[in-house]
Amino acid sequence: MQKKLAVAILNWNGRNWLEKFLPGVVQFSQNADIYVIDNLSTDDSVEFLQKNFPTVHIIKNDKNYGFAGGYNEGLKSIRHKYYCLLNSDVEVTENWTEPVLELLENNPAISAIQPKILSYHNRSYFEFAGAAGGLIDNLGYPYCRGRVFDDLEEDKGQYNDETEIFWASGCCFFIRSKDFWEQNGFDARFFAHQEEIDLCWRLINSGKKIYYTGNSKVYHVGGGTLNKQSAQKTYLNMRNNLSMMLKNLPFPQVILIILIRLCLDGIAGVYFGIKYGISHLWAVLRAHFAFYSHIPGTWKLRQSHQKKDFYQSKWLIFKHFLGGR
Repeated sequence: MQKKLAVAILNWNGRNWLEKFLPGVVQFSQNADIYVIDNLSTDDSVEFLQKNFPTVHIIKNDKNYGFAGGYNEGLKSIRHKYYCLLNSDVEVTENWTEPVLELLENNPAISAIQPKILSYHNRSYFEFAGAAGGLIDNLGYPYCRGRVFDDLEEDKGQYNDETEIFWASGCCFFIRSKDFWEQNGFDARFFAHQEEIDLCWRLINSGKKIYYTGNSKVYHVGGGTLNKQSAQKTYLNMRNNLSMMLKNLPFPQVILIILIRLCLDGIAGVYFGIKYGISHLWAVLRAHFAFYSHIPGTWKLRQSHQKKDFYQSKWLIFKHFLGGR
């Protein structure tokens, strides 16, 4: 009999991550069917899975669609009630799925949930990609409970709660399959980075809720595909964040906010260029031109309703970098 939950791990040349972390997923996910969606890897990932994990289902994409498109393609053939999209560089823990499934089963208004995400290498601290639940400020800057920009908090039990958040991290992202497909999945144009924030924003604009539970925890390595100092990561984050705001912010605030962000991005580009090299400044310029080229298509994707009180903090970048908060 088919289980309600499918744990889907997207893989691209990640045989080493699968070898390290998939045994724990198999051991601690007895209430789920486990899938690996392979984005046409050129290493021996598929052969390794076939030989060592006969109970894991393998879905082979015909090319590398990136994170967003890769999941969109792979999930088409998975018919479970709930999905858990899990990064291959995540260590799960015993009973990690139960608190999430209990929340989903008892609260039909909740569409997506993330657990507590801690650092694999510094295990008493939160991890950058999600921490204790994602939030957003009035200028569209994503941040987390437990992480503001690059500053991380130590986990002292301060977020051992269950609460509504703005976005759930794509590194361990539980979602109702019905809601995923009603939103047409991720925006495949994003390729990678912030596609989960965009999806959560669309769900919120549709009247759904996003949640966090501290009763489940996982440990994330982070940077398994692109490290934080990658110019390509800078490009994707800048481009996708602008497109996400154009799609989801209420009118007419969207115009002013994007104009402010374009200016702040320019300042950030100069800073990145000095700190990390000219390739990062060029990445910001490329991101802006790519955003401009996407404007007509992005505008067509705007929903009929955009939530006006979308943010949880105002002027976060100034409070943090100038005010030291």
